[in-house]
Amino acid sequence: MSKPLILVTNDDGITAPGIRKLISIVNEIGDVIVVAPNSPQSGKGHAITINSTLSFEELNLEGPQRDFSCSGTPVDCVKMALDKILPRKPDLVVSGINHGANSSINVIYSGTMSAAVEAGVEGLQAIGFSLSDLKWEADFDQAEDFIKDIILKTLRNPMPKGVVLNVNIPKLNKEEIKGIKVCKQANAKWEESFDERTNPHGRKYYWLTGYFNNMDESEDADETALANGYISIVPVKFDLTAYEYMSELNSIYK
Repeated sequence: MSKPLILVTNDDGITAPGIRKLISIVNEIGDVIVVAPNSPQSGKGHAITINSTLSFEELNLEGPQRDFSCSGTPVDCVKMALDKILPRKPDLVVSGINHGANSSINVIYSGTMSAAVEAGVEGLQAIGFSLSDLKWEADFDQAEDFIKDIILKTLRNPMPKGVVLNVNIPKLNKEEIKGIKVCKQANAKWEESFDERTNPHGRKYYWLTGYFNNMDESEDADETALANGYISIVPVKFDLTAYEYMSELNSIYK
């Protein structure tokens, strides 16, 4: 039986430790092609490049996989891979491992998850992986067995088209991780403000600041799972329709 074809991407850049760890994991599972940004693209969400050109180049990096560096966003990388690089549609798209969590509201800002969602738009199986550690030297080894298990189970148990997985891993040693929980997206948001500053030329500029406000203490929320030592898995759809409001809205516009 032929090996599955796996596309790997991220938003931290093709040389980030997180993606290199993810590549080493999926190399044990299938034939791997990497198409990832040539520079960090965190927080780009579902942005695509429309007002400038895109390019990619193949790199000679360690491992049996083929590595392609792309000048665009994570979503650009998926689009470019599907149209110009891959020999066929992949059996799975994996994005990450992100440096920092993409739980709760962060899923809409995340370039890591947007790449996975773009794969879902194309009807592909996709998973976004994130570790709750922003440090460049974060220890991704602790989650290796869990990540491999999730990937294998996804390949064996295909999801409905349009559904992708948002996987977040707590910053813990392997033996401290209690297991995996299927969760909902927590009701949480960033409370933000812009710190006003002045540069040496007397011109004002602004620096985004704020704090994370978790308003959801329910047991099935991803933030709760992470706080209690579990890996959270949230099934995500790109259909943003508020179906529960359609009936009332129809009554207004009759």
